[in-house]
Amino acid sequence: MTKHSVRLGTVQETLLIPLYGRAVENRKAEAIVRDPRAEEIVAAIDYDFSRFDDLPSLTGAVLRTALFDRWVTDFLTANPSGTVVELGSGLNTRHERVDSTQARWFDLDLPDVIALRQNFFTDTAQRTTISASVTDESWPATVEEDAEGPYIFCAEAVLPFLEETHVHHVLGMIADRFPGSLLALDTAGPGVVGTQDTHDALSKVEARMQWSCTGPAELAAWKPGTDVLASHTLSSLPPRMYEQLPVIYQDMLSRLAEQGLPQVEEYRLNLVRLP
Repeated sequence: MTKHSVRLGTVQETLLIPLYGRAVENRKAEAIVRDPRAEEIVAAIDYDFSRFDDLPSLTGAVLRTALFDRWVTDFLTANPSGTVVELGSGLNTRHERVDSTQARWFDLDLPDVIALRQNFFTDTAQRTTISASVTDESWPATVEEDAEGPYIFCAEAVLPFLEETHVHHVLGMIADRFPGSLLALDTAGPGVVGTQDTHDALSKVEARMQWSCTGPAELAAWKPGTDVLASHTLSSLPPRMYEQLPVIYQDMLSRLAEQGLPQVEEYRLNLVRLP
């Protein structure tokens, strides 16, 4: 079988880490998420994924994805015909994993990512690909013209790789154009950003995080009226989610909580409502 070559920029290459994490997870008898499409895509890409084998952060990436999936599912349960916008969609398959039969869906990423993504996904009347940077001021018009609210925006493993001024720009742009929308995003504290050269996965690639965020209070202070609805570390996931995890993962997370490692406690998964 001829495999698809990978020609991605430095930061864009990081999308292959969560993709591989989901593919590996899907092979397990007891899995956090099921994602057979991730396995198919990994098998079809010409890339040395073995560099990420047995890394603990693969599990972290899958847990993050599972929580974002829950937030999107909760949003669509309340708003079945709402709009989901994936900012930096990479090769994510959230559309396939959640019940999105009535939702309007947009997958946004840089041109090199979209070129790779189009080998595996096809636009439909319901689902649209947007080739643009998350900082580009043109993409909101496409969403506004083609879909009505309410909206949820997902920025998974995207914003920490931007400079802080660019993060401010993106959050301000979404708040101004889509007031009252939800935004799911991850944030990394100074203890995470400062030690990323020794991170088990990031040390395998060239990309580095640029934006350090001390926590949800900092997010809320940026834009008056922002409401932080949830903020979790990987060791303090929502009880409903934790209770449904396989026992082996519950035990692992309990040990992490006892250790209180800065690399764990300063990395947060957040759901905010923009003003």
